[in-house]
Amino acid sequence: MRTRNSTAAHASKGALRAVDTEAAGIEPFDDVSEHGTPNHVDHANGFHGMNGASLANPGSEPHNEPLSPDDPFAPLPFNPYKGNRGLTRAWHAMKNSLAGFRVAIREESAFRQELTLAAILIPCGVLVPVDPVSRVLLLGSVLLVLIVELLNSSVEAAIDRISLERHELSRRAKDLGSAAVMVALGMCVMTWGLIVGPLVVHWVKAWL
Repeated sequence: MRTRNSTAAHASKGALRAVDTEAAGIEPFDDVSEHGTPNHVDHANGFHGMNGASLANPGSEPHNEPLSPDDPFAPLPFNPYKGNRGLTRAWHAMKNSLAGFRVAIREESAFRQELTLAAILIPCGVLVPVDPVSRVLLLGSVLLVLIVELLNSSVEAAIDRISLERHELSRRAKDLGSAAVMVALGMCVMTWGLIVGPLVVHWVKAWL
């Protein structure tokens, strides 16, 4: 009997709480905070309530401070050169790429030498009797040298734009770009030596 009475008492208390909640206009799962309890803390402006107003000044409006330029969520500055979209953007990108090729051919002697080497190796890579994967490796290794040389030239141009004075960091950046070109050239030589080398040896033996 005592258990039944306690169960009935708990049920009646729950019903009274539900009636009080409905009478106050509060949903059962609403986030109800006591008066004067802050929901969050703003380290810059102190404690704030549910509506963002300061507890020290309850009638004040919520204040949103502008983001600093170093903030990762700050909007990027407007770039007038990024306004093109769609086919217009593709057309301007193609013109800029062709302009970059013209500048590299005219100003960079290393790129001209590598372009001459590519003009010889690419037809050879197309005509040599190898499987498709080997052909892609031969042509890709040559194109990789041109790509890395273009990136190295762009790094050098950016450094010279900043300053023409001799500086250790400027020298280091240019040396790293030159090392990247050397690695690409070594990869090209290794690829051609491993794929085309045995064919050349076989042709020489057959001719002799």
